Amino acid sequence: MEKPLRIGVLAVQGNFREHAAVLRRLGAEPVEVRLPGELAGLDGLILPGGESTAIGRLMKLYGLDDAVREFDGPIFGTCAGMIVLDRDHLGLGDYRTERNAFGRQVHSFEADLEIDDGDEPIRAVFIRAPWLEDPGPDVEVLAEVDGHAVLAREGRLLVAAFHPELTDDTRVHERFLNIVRQEKEAHVRA
Repeated sequence: MEKPLRIGVLAVQGNFREHAAVLRRLGAEPVEVRLPGELAGLDGLILPGGESTAIGRLMKLYGLDDAVREFDGPIFGTCAGMIVLDRDHLGLGDYRTERNAFGRQVHSFEADLEIDDGDEPIRAVFIRAPWLEDPGPDVEVLAEVDGHAVLAREGRLLVAAFHPELTDDTRVHERFLNIVRQEKEAHVRA
């Protein structure tokens, strides 16, 4: 029997419990990450939504900023996690983000997103959501709302401006776990 994927979920602030619950449903082993040493042996990492300034400060306080920069596995950032990964923060993603791009908390909304896979749309929950701006040439935009990128992939990074952990639809998490599996297979062959 294949060992379950060990996926870290940054657990300093935000929706880490909700991501862990989705990972368990999909047969992965979630690992709450609060300190740099807890990244060892992980197959992938999720940076959850929450408050990006607080997450950034706590990451710096606990030495997680440099540790995440050095982490070489796939990373999935949602909402605030997408912001933290951009070129103006950790610098792992070749894009910028517009914070609270759709408006304040009262302007939170849900939308159906057409993803490039041809399946039925994904219901997405946007809460004080950013959008992706100025993507580099290797950033593949996977979904948009009103012409603004809200789901994208760049190599081992997957970023979403919305909260897939707040719905019963697991397809975005499944996409991330597939990236993790592909990276693991590539390392085995190398």
